[in-house]
Amino acid sequence: MDIIHKDNRTEKDALPLTVIRPLCMDSDKTVRLTDVLDYGLQGHDYDVLETAEQIEAADLRRRRILFAIELGESGINLEYVRLLKMIRLRRQMFDGCVAGLIVDGSSELYTKSVARHLVFSANRAGCIFPGRPLVEGTVSLRNYNIIASNLGTDNFNAYRESVKELADRVAGFRQPLYDHPKILALHAGHSKNSNTLMLWEMIREGIGDRAKIREISLHDGEIYDCRGCNYETCLHLGEESRCFYGGVIPREVYPAIQECDALVMICPNYNDAISANLTAFVNRLTALVRVRRFYEKYLYAVIVSGYSGSDIVAEQLISSLNMNKTFLLPPEFAMMRTANDPGAILEREHIREDAFDFGNRMMEQMRGR
Repeated sequence: MDIIHKDNRTEKDALPLTVIRPLCMDSDKTVRLTDVLDYGLQGHDYDVLETAEQIEAADLRRRRILFAIELGESGINLEYVRLLKMIRLRRQMFDGCVAGLIVDGSSELYTKSVARHLVFSANRAGCIFPGRPLVEGTVSLRNYNIIASNLGTDNFNAYRESVKELADRVAGFRQPLYDHPKILALHAGHSKNSNTLMLWEMIREGIGDRAKIREISLHDGEIYDCRGCNYETCLHLGEESRCFYGGVIPREVYPAIQECDALVMICPNYNDAISANLTAFVNRLTALVRVRRFYEKYLYAVIVSGYSGSDIVAEQLISSLNMNKTFLLPPEFAMMRTANDPGAILEREHIREDAFDFGNRMMEQMRGR
């Protein structure tokens, strides 16, 4: 694929970082994060913001940001909660920013859920998140068993190396741009009565002929979920672009994923989650991710809820496809609306204009104009 980058920097050039580290008053809980940050930020110019007042006074637009958050056993950092409130009320706060995040916990819980809330909110405020933007440290660091084994080191040093790698990628990030992007849209709905598919059709009007669009439906036929192969088996199959179970996913979806420049997930809200067939696709994408990264591919979402909960579905896509499967998260990656009865989306005020604007913004982000 032909990629045009947005600036003339080389891949080794890096911009200064702003570390947003919400103040934690318990010094015992700050030692480990201080250590990994000291190691990971070596060679980088950076400043640190710790309080909501400091953050509010700063102009954060167009910065490279590392969020660094300590969590106690409760999973709550009160200064971070103040920051989150500010982000949700200031929608252009991170316009033009690129960010990653480190969440250090005092239990085995909460690190991922805090990260999901932060990325969702900062993304709505204009922030780009490169693929795999999260480094998390649970209290035991058992989440580093495989990484430590691959690096030939212990879990703590694997944690430190992960922070360094993330800091380097955020500081050196270059946005991929495409003259005529190839878009893959995945869904599992019925076109006759799906509000989500109706919304996607309106978004397509905003895209126009500036992109090549391919749609694949996962509605028909049996879609098997991941069987949890061991690491070596999954790696071997991924090298051959295969999966243990056959069917439409390795036959059609795998090649389409490798060819596309952007993935659009068309997701009606089913009980505050994406549908079973789309979940199976996400799970089985692991075989490909074992052997290649999707850092140059954009992730978008079209989400319609009958009642509420679109943010929960968006956060599920963030954690699975951006944090885990390495897709790039552009600013305001999801268009989310509420519509219950079949066709109700068409009755929403300004829906056609809003959908057209979303499609047009997709093109401006991917083409740089």
